[in-house]
Amino acid sequence: MSRVVVCGSLNMDVVVQSARRPAPGETILGAEVSFLPGGKGLNQAIASARLGVPTAMVGAVGNDAFANSLRGFLADNDVDSTNVTEVDGPATGVALIQVTEGDNSITVASGANMHFEASMLRDQPRSDEVWVAQFETPLAATQEILARAHQAGARTVLNLAPFTEHPAELLKSVDVAVLNEIELSQATGTPVDASSPRDSVAAACNILRGRGARAVIATLGARGALVVSAAGVDFIAAIPTKVVDTTGAGDCFVGALAARLAAGLTPTEAARFASAAASCSVERLGAAPAMPTSLEVAARLAKA
Repeated sequence: MSRVVVCGSLNMDVVVQSARRPAPGETILGAEVSFLPGGKGLNQAIASARLGVPTAMVGAVGNDAFANSLRGFLADNDVDSTNVTEVDGPATGVALIQVTEGDNSITVASGANMHFEASMLRDQPRSDEVWVAQFETPLAATQEILARAHQAGARTVLNLAPFTEHPAELLKSVDVAVLNEIELSQATGTPVDASSPRDSVAAACNILRGRGARAVIATLGARGALVVSAAGVDFIAAIPTKVVDTTGAGDCFVGALAARLAAGLTPTEAARFASAAASCSVERLGAAPAMPTSLEVAARLAKA
């Protein structure tokens, strides 16, 4: 089995649970708060590692207590953090997450994440690896690292989230692009939402394939996911679950997808497994701490 290398953000998530969101200018009492490791990059790395795949994290943190907590969490989950660089000045990234009735809204203070540079990377990509990136770190670094990985023969996964305008050539270095319906609409200029017909979603995915991505996966929340590749269009139905917190579900999908790609599965096979993993993650509070093990995902698939 090859290694998964995740290049991206590391945040401390400040999760506030309340019965409802306050109106502008209003203060409400009775909320609960938790401090949990997060950031799209860290979440995806943990999702991969908990599935038993050798995983490395690449990114930047500040010189503060949150950085120490995040490094410790990575170590506890057997994630190699050799390429997590400490930068002086900016604080470690923080995400404020408001959770109400299982749904969430997120505000991110990126901090050290936006000071990450490709020059900080100590390891060079290898052909037997899967390299993963998102848009929570500087675009120039993401583009350079994915290009290096692609040139080395590694498989590459880009999660176009949160959506950022990017150079057209970026997708030429991407084997599998993953995005939700909102990001798909933003990336293609096509009016797509969670209720759009599959043909419309597939047509939008093919726009990105026309720009260079070898396969495109659209995650559609409770509907499931659509995989569009040279092999055709495959729909993966979501597995019914009791939702506690959707934070990190998309990251769980991406990390699990990368883990199964590292095991040699096709994008469709990997996406089916990733969908089951994501359905497990939403049953617990938080992002990284909610990532399931391979035994939990296997049990979920057995019941599907």
